[in-house]
Amino acid sequence: MHGAKQRPADAHPGQWVLLAPEAATDPSKTPDSEPLFTKLRNPSTGEATLYLFNSGAQQLFEVKAFHEEYRSWFIGQTVQQDGRLLFVTPMDPLFLILYYLIKADKEQGKFQPLDQVVLDSDYPNCPLLLKCADVKQYIHHVTEEKEIGTQKFHKYSQEKTLKWLKKKVNQTVKALKGNDISVGERVRAATFISGKQITDTKEDYVRYAHGLISEYIPEDLSKDLLKYLGLPELKSPAPEPPLKKRKLSDVPVEAEDDYTKFNTSNPKPKKANSKMSAAQKALAKVDKSGMKSISMFFSSKPKASK
Repeated sequence: MHGAKQRPADAHPGQWVLLAPEAATDPSKTPDSEPLFTKLRNPSTGEATLYLFNSGAQQLFEVKAFHEEYRSWFIGQTVQQDGRLLFVTPMDPLFLILYYLIKADKEQGKFQPLDQVVLDSDYPNCPLLLKCADVKQYIHHVTEEKEIGTQKFHKYSQEKTLKWLKKKVNQTVKALKGNDISVGERVRAATFISGKQITDTKEDYVRYAHGLISEYIPEDLSKDLLKYLGLPELKSPAPEPPLKKRKLSDVPVEAEDDYTKFNTSNPKPKKANSKMSAAQKALAKVDKSGMKSISMFFSSKPKASK
C-alpha cells in the first residue's frame, strides 16, 4: 500500500494523501503511460467523478475521499491544507462502459463498434476504458455481438446484463459472509423496517448486496435487477402522526419587571378570578399613593454627585 502521493514542495494543490494498492501506482514502463487521475462520468448518476488509470491504463480504480473538518497533513516540509484521505480501490470498467451502451441503445438501437459507443465530448479520457485488460474478453456479458470480417459490433443486452449483475450480487454475498459481516441490522435501518430479529437472513444479504451494486448502475436498471433477483420493492412506511403542539414556545423566557411572564403558546391573558379572598379585598382597599414600585429596589444605585 502506498501512503502518500507527493509532488515538489511548492506544488501544494497537487498533493494528496491516499491509500492505494501497489498496482495502482507502479512505475510506468514507458514515458507516456504514467498513472492518470481523471474525471469520468459516474455510471449511476451521470455526474463527474474522479477515477484513476494505472500505468498503461490496464486497470481502472475508483477514488473515494474521507473528509473531516479541521484536518491537514504534514508532507515532508510542507503543510497540505486539504485534509482529505483518498482511498483507491479496483473497479470493473464494464460498469462505466455499460452506461454508454445503454445510452446508445436508447438513441440508436443498433450494433456499433465499441470505439464509436464509448465516446464523450465532456470526458476526453473516456476511450481509455477500452484499453483496460479483459474488457474485450468480457464485453459479451452485457452485449449481443456480431462479427463482420475482422471487426466486431456490439449492442446492449438487458437480459445478459441482468445475468451478469446477478453474478456480481452473488459474489458480493459470498464476500460478505466470508468476512463475517453482519448486514441484517443495516438492511432494516436503511429500509425503515423495525423488528427484533437479529439473525441475518439470505434475503438480507441479497438485498444489501443489491444496494452495493446499485451504486454503479442507473436507477432504472437497479429496479429491474431487484425484480430479477425476486426481491419485492420495499415501500416507505406510513408517515407518523404530527407531534402535539408544544405548550411552551422555543423562545427563552425574558427576565423583565414582571417575573410572572412566560412565553406560552396562548398569548391571551387568563381572566382574573372574580372571587377574592378577605385578605385580597383588604389589600385592595389600601391607599397606595406615594408607594414606590418594587422595580425601584432592583434598579442600579444612582451615582454620587461630585
